[in-house]
Amino acid sequence: MDVKERIDRLSEELIELQRAYYVDGSSPKSDLEYDALFDELVRLETEHPEYMRPDSPTQRVGSDLTSDFPEVEHSIPVLSLDKAYSAEAVLDWMNRSEVKAEGKLSFAEEEKIDGISMVLYYEDGLLARAVTRGNGHIGNDVTANIRTIHSVPLRLPEPINLAVRGEVYLPKADFEKLKDRYPQIANPRNLAAGTVRRQKSSEAAEVPLDIFCYEGFWEEGAAPSDHIEILSRLKKLGFRINPHLALFASSEAEARKRLDEAGLEGEGHSFDQLGEYLEKVTARRASLPYEIDGMVTKVCEMSVREAFGYTEHHPRWAIAYKFESPQAETKVLDVTVQVGRTGRITPVAELKAVALGGSTVKRATLHNQEYINTLELAIGDTVSVVKRGDVIPAVEEVLEKNEDGNATYVIPPTCPSCGSLLEQRGAHLFCPNRSCPDQVLGRISFYTGRDQMDMESIGPKAVQLLVENKLVEDVPDLYTCNFDSLQGIKGVGEKTIEQFKSAVKESLNRPFHTVLASLGLPEVGSKGAEILVRGGFDSMDKLLEAAERNDIEAFTRIPQVGEQSALLIINALKDPIMLERIERLRAAGLQFVEVREENSEKQIFQDQVWCVTGSFENFNPRSLAMKEVEKRGGRSVSSVTGKTTHLLVGRGGGSKRTQAEKLGVTIVTEREFLSLIGQNDEEKSEKTDSQGELF
Repeated sequence: MDVKERIDRLSEELIELQRAYYVDGSSPKSDLEYDALFDELVRLETEHPEYMRPDSPTQRVGSDLTSDFPEVEHSIPVLSLDKAYSAEAVLDWMNRSEVKAEGKLSFAEEEKIDGISMVLYYEDGLLARAVTRGNGHIGNDVTANIRTIHSVPLRLPEPINLAVRGEVYLPKADFEKLKDRYPQIANPRNLAAGTVRRQKSSEAAEVPLDIFCYEGFWEEGAAPSDHIEILSRLKKLGFRINPHLALFASSEAEARKRLDEAGLEGEGHSFDQLGEYLEKVTARRASLPYEIDGMVTKVCEMSVREAFGYTEHHPRWAIAYKFESPQAETKVLDVTVQVGRTGRITPVAELKAVALGGSTVKRATLHNQEYINTLELAIGDTVSVVKRGDVIPAVEEVLEKNEDGNATYVIPPTCPSCGSLLEQRGAHLFCPNRSCPDQVLGRISFYTGRDQMDMESIGPKAVQLLVENKLVEDVPDLYTCNFDSLQGIKGVGEKTIEQFKSAVKESLNRPFHTVLASLGLPEVGSKGAEILVRGGFDSMDKLLEAAERNDIEAFTRIPQVGEQSALLIINALKDPIMLERIERLRAAGLQFVEVREENSEKQIFQDQVWCVTGSFENFNPRSLAMKEVEKRGGRSVSSVTGKTTHLLVGRGGGSKRTQAEKLGVTIVTEREFLSLIGQNDEEKSEKTDSQGELF
């Protein structure tokens, strides 16, 4: 037997042994026998690297070479899930889905693993890329680290092209063994997240990550007809499928039969058993060998999934049942009404301060009048408050009615800001007055905000000052505003006025995709704007022309844009007020065409991860400093973690610096940073302090 043949035979035998152990849970050979075979393969590949196979089992141990995790665009939708918080809400969603589909459906119920979402891309049966979820459209290529997970197939038994979604996680028992080694990491999910981003895959291999796969995307014409067939085919291809699967159909017998025919473990149930099943899952949650944070219900029929489609944020054919959110009990002191930049009215409960989910909560959303009526909520009631999705505080239930005789709260019929009569649009009330002061403040503050045009010195208080003094009535007025007329107003000095002028001037250099995201068009946030630009709408004129033609298809040709989103964008771009705003901004000199800049900077920050804290003399806003880092090959992050290599510190830096010092992160001052990027004091442009006298 020649060397190549022996390497092939050893590789095949070890692949089968790894699959048996890590996927099927069996051990055909002893550890001693396995190690002997593995060591022989390592020796032969070292002596004859030309015969190493792309799916060699030796790749599981990783490499000491450094990886920079390039960005990769997903070829499938990688979205979040809509959420429900009770079995009744899930059942209601299932019923509505059947009504919408105009026929009987079946639903799969799967554990929502608390891990890291991953997409495995196979080309001709070989693992080509493993990509993180990222923003749902673009993720990071972490293939070298994912190869170290033994349950991830490196080669499929068929030479097919396939994308597979899964959840990478760290078992609880393994986390307990590693806790002393990683004392700064709080839970298994965080350690799993850090591991998939290790720069050296040999280090990733030291953490025993695992994966459950739950969705497959075949090429057109080869896709299975339902979700159970997807899972069955994935299992036959060697992927690890979670055995805690339940299928809900019109009868228990039908559901069990389909699972048996597919060769899948799991439970078969009828729809009326859903509540009981979710109670059982919740009870066994603590005893599972891995963390879960909910359950996922999916429509099984693929033709219905295709018909239902997607929103910008989630598929319409799946919903996540979240386990009970953190709750607290408190009293409603008052209800206030907020007016958003679009005129939408939102009632807010003013609460007696209460601790909830690690923070103090004083306010909670009440959504709309219908929600208040459902709760029968009145001022003075004692209520339970939860954090929806563990983030947004909301009043969940009235626990005890008030003793003051207060009736259910009713939103006043007029706008609290301008007095206009409110209009009902769907489930919400709106103020129809486009000149409503709160709408004007909201619109302009949104435009100048850090995540939009980033006019740091013109925050909400500054906007309020400009509006109250009738200097600004709409966004374009910022570019014609006579800021000098603020002279003499208490607290406004010459320095503040110069900062306002500088912020407006600098905003003229913002790229088109930033300008587009700042207009406040429906469905067009920062990600939406980038999607439109990448999809061919790289100028304002192209957008306006498509809107004028009512060319819905021009938008829906972009995979992430649905018909409803296209209609909303078109209608907004045809609105006379929006058109006037756009033309005035064009006249002001804003960037209305996307320009891709050539980068000639030396990549001196390659493989470095930078964070920034404090305020700076030469970088206002401070995000400009991070752009300098990125131009030179570095990556910027918003918080200091074990992956951070450098922290740029300005005036006022606090907790980030403390954390950086604890982790041994390199601290860089502004002067040192200027030296690194090739600037000195003589070359610096004159800039004002980032903090004004008043704002």
